[in-house]
Amino acid sequence: MIANYGYKDGSGEYYISIDTDKCIDCTAGRACLTACQKQMFESMTDDYDDEVMSIKTPFRRTLAYDCADCKPAAGYTSLPCSTACTPGAIKHSW
Repeated sequence: MIANYGYKDGSGEYYISIDTDKCIDCTAGRACLTACQKQMFESMTDDYDDEVMSIKTPFRRTLAYDCADCKPAAGYTSLPCSTACTPGAIKHSW
């Protein structure tokens, strides 16, 4: 299942998508938890009793601002959270 966290406003759509099927099989030891300098990720138990990652509630409405340090408007080559996620479960919409 793909879990989408974020929002849409007049400037665009800002979502972080986490593929929970890939997240369950994480071999990186939940490296995304420490890779994010804002500590936006948290571990949770889903409806099927699997440990998966999610975005903490206070960050879900401010992703464009919170991710700006790692993702400047001038472009980027890789994001720490996406790079740390070896299963490739984390994607950004913008």
